[in-house]
Amino acid sequence: MINADSIFARWQKHADALAAPIRDVSLPRIGVTFTDNAYQMGIVNFSRDSAYRESVVFSEEQARYRCDKLLLEGAKILDFGAESVGDFAGRVDAERQIETLLPSVRRMAEKGVPVSVETYYPEVAEACLEAGATIINLTGRDGAEDIYKICAKYQAGLILCYMAGGNVRDNKDLPDRETLFDVQMDFFHEQLALATGAGVESIWVDPGIGFYNNLPDGPSRVAFQIENALEAFRFRTLGWPICLTMASPVFWFRDEVRSAETAFSVLAMLAKANMVRSHEVGRVQPVLDAQDIAPIW
Repeated sequence: MINADSIFARWQKHADALAAPIRDVSLPRIGVTFTDNAYQMGIVNFSRDSAYRESVVFSEEQARYRCDKLLLEGAKILDFGAESVGDFAGRVDAERQIETLLPSVRRMAEKGVPVSVETYYPEVAEACLEAGATIINLTGRDGAEDIYKICAKYQAGLILCYMAGGNVRDNKDLPDRETLFDVQMDFFHEQLALATGAGVESIWVDPGIGFYNNLPDGPSRVAFQIENALEAFRFRTLGWPICLTMASPVFWFRDEVRSAETAFSVLAMLAKANMVRSHEVGRVQPVLDAQDIAPIW
């Protein structure tokens, strides 16, 4: 249930987490620093299998247009992905991902735009960072330590996503609701130690609310996503900023599904998210802009 009483009770119970300070994170190669505020990351999908059709690009010209549009709408980071996380989608090998992503990575890097690349392949991470990307959105445990070393080598940021399996495509069952947060926290403690030990200095933690592929679109999936979003502020005790992907459940919003991420961005703000990852930048940015509105009466 989402209401003022339940949200306030959650905040009271975990007041230490709500007030916990987090680090600023910097991308030294382009001279950008992110503080304890909410910024938007706009998604550009290079996979034709991606379910969110409005974010899919089929050519370099379309990619250029979408990137420029997202930046004009308020995105501070662009997130590129060449493989859909949906269980219906085909696998895309590392070589093909590199070939697909590099032209747009180079183009945005030349403009000084922070570019994130979603991958679990070390080869893709290295090639894209070499081409000018500044963040790796890591969606796998397997090979993670290699990617941590690569991020350190290029002074890159890291988005550390929780997932139950070896990578986002494994589709392994999630822990139950009562234990999910504790399992996620154990995962983050373990992986943060490995990443910082490898020399990574800029990290966001992401509970992975967009990756519950074993839960079909319906009440169970929506309940997990809402609960995990509202609980996300508790990860502040790790000392690192929080990234949340906006959910877009057709079950809940039906014909108005493109408004879903606007609604979820309100939950993200209530959870003190620092990076809001969305397909609908123009619809979400007004919610984030509210953090800077000061009363004038």
